[in-house]
Amino acid sequence: MDRSNLNPVEILEAWIAGDRPLRKISADELELLAIWELADDVRSSSRASRSRAFSITPDNVADVVRHKTDLFLSLLDEPHTFPLKSSFFLETLWNLWLPLAMQLSTEKQSLKRPLIQGILGGQGTGKTTLCQVLKLILGKMGYSTVSISLDDLYKTYADRQQLQKADPRLIWRGPPGTHDIDLGISVLDNLRGSKTSELAAVDNLKSDVLKTDIIKNIEIPRFDKSAYGGAGDRSQPEIICGADIVLFEGWFVGVNPVADARLNEFLAAAPFPISTECDCQFARDMNAKLHDYLPLWNRLDRLMVLYPQDYRLSQVWRNQAEREMIAQGKSGMSESEINRFVEYFWKALHPELFIKSTVEGDRVDLVVEILGDRTVSKICRAIDLKSSN
Repeated sequence: MDRSNLNPVEILEAWIAGDRPLRKISADELELLAIWELADDVRSSSRASRSRAFSITPDNVADVVRHKTDLFLSLLDEPHTFPLKSSFFLETLWNLWLPLAMQLSTEKQSLKRPLIQGILGGQGTGKTTLCQVLKLILGKMGYSTVSISLDDLYKTYADRQQLQKADPRLIWRGPPGTHDIDLGISVLDNLRGSKTSELAAVDNLKSDVLKTDIIKNIEIPRFDKSAYGGAGDRSQPEIICGADIVLFEGWFVGVNPVADARLNEFLAAAPFPISTECDCQFARDMNAKLHDYLPLWNRLDRLMVLYPQDYRLSQVWRNQAEREMIAQGKSGMSESEINRFVEYFWKALHPELFIKSTVEGDRVDLVVEILGDRTVSKICRAIDLKSSN
């Protein structure tokens, strides 16, 4: 078979199909993959490229491809349920998930404590899948990984009932003010203080007392969205001994409040679904609440943004997900209910303002642009994205 015109996905598909013995990957294939790694720089008229985002250069590209190849092949023998026969999955795996895991490994090695990676993304942007795949890859690299969602930090059902009495506008969980920030800070601080790389040495100690002193269990809060008829409540926490890498994801993780003048200018244009003065005041109050979250965001070592090409895609994706659930015989919301639910979040923190302002700030390391079909359009450093616009 002539492989000179194959793209990376076709090469990966051939490996999976057993088109050749996996131990005999040709130098030509590796060279072709190396060319594709740097092709983004050639095609792009800006500096906003994937190769720059992952520090891939002509000098190190061969080593990068070899490492990605080894990781990819190791996943073929690992039991999992990921759709390796999906071209979309393979493309995202090769272009984003594998190099991101390698980048997190490099960042972790530079720290003397666990790394905390923040992941900002709206509904349907793939936060959960990203965390699941990263955990698998990082595990193959020898790292212990734990995922925490902003949802896991919701206040208890009883506390949110009291909150709703004090502010009837908080009809659903989700907006700023519905989370236990102190709990989040405590969990991240405990995780930052854990050093799982040192636990192996503990096994060699003869004293059980010393083992008890060094190994400390950490409670990871979990939230059951089905409790109380869908209102949700805390469930049993997950108990771990620590983690090398923490993936902290959520729909406004890392989002800072914007200046009042900028917010009022934005609201004056009456962006959908904000239409009344009550809507505007709700947006102002939610913006003010973001100040309470800054100590939590300060625990992040890195922040990446899963950025839909159009923020309204989140509503489309949520409707698709609900239809799939209903088709499987599960309960789900109607289209009108979903639309009201998503629009409620937009009224609290409108993505056209808050996500854009976050990307424009100085906290974001990586931006991943997502198209309507959920494929990845662009992967770049935030600083390069700003310089190209």
